[in-house]
Amino acid sequence: MVRQVRDVRPGDHLYAAFSHENEQREVVTAFVGDGLESGERVLCLTDDPAGERVRRWLGSAGIDTAAATRTGRLTLRSSEDGYLPSGRFDVDATIAMLRREVDSCLGAGFTGFRVSGEMGWALRGAPGTELLDTYERRVTALFDEGLSAAICQYDTRLFPSGRLDALVGCHHGGVQANALFHDGRLRITPGSDPSGAPLLRVAGIVDQDNTAALRTALEALLRDGPDDDVRLDMAGLEFIDVAGLRDLASTAALLPPGRRLRVLNLAPMLGEVVRLVGWDRTPGLILDLEAVPA
Repeated sequence: MVRQVRDVRPGDHLYAAFSHENEQREVVTAFVGDGLESGERVLCLTDDPAGERVRRWLGSAGIDTAAATRTGRLTLRSSEDGYLPSGRFDVDATIAMLRREVDSCLGAGFTGFRVSGEMGWALRGAPGTELLDTYERRVTALFDEGLSAAICQYDTRLFPSGRLDALVGCHHGGVQANALFHDGRLRITPGSDPSGAPLLRVAGIVDQDNTAALRTALEALLRDGPDDDVRLDMAGLEFIDVAGLRDLASTAALLPPGRRLRVLNLAPMLGEVVRLVGWDRTPGLILDLEAVPA
């Protein structure tokens, strides 16, 4: 199950799988910001040794990293210092380090502990990294105590798919950026494609009760996004009614020449509906249908 960052609670051991830094930034800044606001202590383990990239992200989100660091509410530490202090990955030592962090922050009066770690270090061949799966399974017990929460960040461009599937399976679930709209049936979430171009991920059901939310999200992306193609990833879409399809066609028709609305991963059955009503001929509307299973 994939949840929003705002829904992370003590006891969670989650993964964030991202294909571009923009997606990673959205998750990390929300996770850190929520933790600081709720009185928790936050540890960020980053593949940027100086932590400047994360500081920049947090600063752009209005977080005073200097003050948070000075008061001990926020610690930025390199992944190597956190996971490989001896030059090798030691499962027991890493779990013991995290337990000390939990005990220390509770003793200092914080309401809890959050840790966010980039996991790219595990692909650099250090001794012991073959035990990462073991670590991810075992460390879950620490978070199950309900005093701390973690997000492990996995770059899908770096980790082979089979390896990534095994690792994310060691977590309670996944996490993604907070949704722009979520009514229990439809979820619209900002994201990025592998090139970093912004897109909207549309999952669930679009019907007369919530099609206005999709239209509003599209208008915002048109207004605030870059002046290139507008992208909708509909891999998670279960159903869209005629009103929703009409909004897609209407949006595409309003685009200036050279700019297109690209509908990605639309189920073939839904694409056929678009064709039947003739909206596939709308200038500027590009349908990228998902592959039919063999």
